[in-house]
Amino acid sequence: MTPRVCLVHYHEIGLKGKNRSTFERQLIINLKRALKGRAAQVERMSGYVRVSFEDGQVPEDVPSLVAKVPGVARVSLAWRCGFDAEDYEAAAVESLRSCGDFQTFKVHGRRSCTDFPIHSIDLNRQVGSVLCEAFPDKRVQMHHPDVQVNVHVVQGDVYVYADAASMRGAGGLPVGTAGKVVTLLSSGFDSPVATWMVGRRGATCVPVHFSGRPMTSDQSEWLTQDIVRALEPAGIVGRLYVVPFGECQREISLKSPQALRVIMYRRLMFSVAERVAELEGAKALVTGESLGQVASQTLENINATNEVVKMPVFRPLIGSDKTEIIERSRQIGTYEISCQDSPDCCTLFMPRRPETHARMPQVHEAWDTFDHDAMVEELMRNVEYIDFDSCPSYRPPRELRKWHHELAPAEWEVVE
Repeated sequence: MTPRVCLVHYHEIGLKGKNRSTFERQLIINLKRALKGRAAQVERMSGYVRVSFEDGQVPEDVPSLVAKVPGVARVSLAWRCGFDAEDYEAAAVESLRSCGDFQTFKVHGRRSCTDFPIHSIDLNRQVGSVLCEAFPDKRVQMHHPDVQVNVHVVQGDVYVYADAASMRGAGGLPVGTAGKVVTLLSSGFDSPVATWMVGRRGATCVPVHFSGRPMTSDQSEWLTQDIVRALEPAGIVGRLYVVPFGECQREISLKSPQALRVIMYRRLMFSVAERVAELEGAKALVTGESLGQVASQTLENINATNEVVKMPVFRPLIGSDKTEIIERSRQIGTYEISCQDSPDCCTLFMPRRPETHARMPQVHEAWDTFDHDAMVEELMRNVEYIDFDSCPSYRPPRELRKWHHELAPAEWEVVE
């Protein structure tokens, strides 16, 4: 019986020149993590990664799991044949037969193995003639056919699959190839999408969730954990930090001008997130802000928030509208979770008329109405975290031993 395999295609990795092998190795590590618990063999090939199983069959859910891993451009369920013409011709017939209703087709042969004696053009003719005999009521069409049968010769094997047996992958670069970032994660639509988008560019993401606790329930914290688990197939998050933020919001609401409360909240959030980033060795912060979407996301207010941090702040959604963001949330599996209403710090002590065009002198004056440095220290003392076994590129910070006794895992020795 001819075995079947998952043929993993990548795009950007193939353009990396001398660094290409580093990206390929990280992609293989991430694929093995995504398929953890399965007896899968993940092997690097010339221009592809092959996922195979001992019984020669591919479980039904494996292609969709593989497709969610950043760095994967496309996944094809292919027949793995030898150089025997009868084998790959029979695989081509079976591939075309499984395509359902179609009228036109073409064969795309490609030879990247010089040991194969037949030229690509002759391979097209050979397989095409067999398919014409097997499907006399169908016709060949070179441009825009209903179905394309691919016959690729790679490293001593011939891989055969139809386009119908392929699915689009997440694309981008493997997580773990672009450093570490801290993301401000809520249970809404925007920040999970922003986190996923940065992870798809190869960044290891460390989310920080600001909870309204003890002024609100902890429901948003549970929803945020659900969001991280929904992103688990992508393998972009290894740890989630939770910051109980309600008491600080209450104090700010009592001391600062009402119109500037939201900016004060966000400045304090950014200050804490930057401290977590320094602890983690992250190089940037990430938010789900979209320009003009709400009062705090005007250019003036974004500038007022950015001022308190020194590291770059990435906003992957800055030019996206809500419809685009919601559609992306459906694609990555966080939509249903984000649809659930939950009280969190974003809805706590909100002003009736928030300032939309903050002026820096007024912002500085409001910032000095409370002891923000002491608040940052208090929040850092009370921060909590939850680890997830989904990101092979994540490494917890060793400095945590000296930084916070309660957060250090039990097996670590706390250094005074």
